[in-house]
Amino acid sequence: MPRDENMIAALKRERAIYVNAGDEDRVRQVDESLKHYGYGPDSSSGEQDGPQDRTTPPQQTADQGRTPAKKTAAKKTAAPPAPGEPGPTPPAA
Repeated sequence: MPRDENMIAALKRERAIYVNAGDEDRVRQVDESLKHYGYGPDSSSGEQDGPQDRTTPPQQTADQGRTPAKKTAAKKTAAPPAPGEPGPTPPAA
């Protein structure tokens, strides 16, 4: 059977998930499927298995994934201050 590179790539991603989860039985099953599609430990196409290391860490932001509408909704649903605590200060005119 000719190599199906898309299927091999998908199986390699699936295998990585099972390796991380520690599911050795599923890893063996995926290895058998990889072998069926022509990929094996002895086939070298210059590729390395698995994801490559990042050169820089991913950036994290406080508002990641929040749209302006979500930010406004969060402000509107904020709990009022407890009795005896100062409330929000109005903006200067």
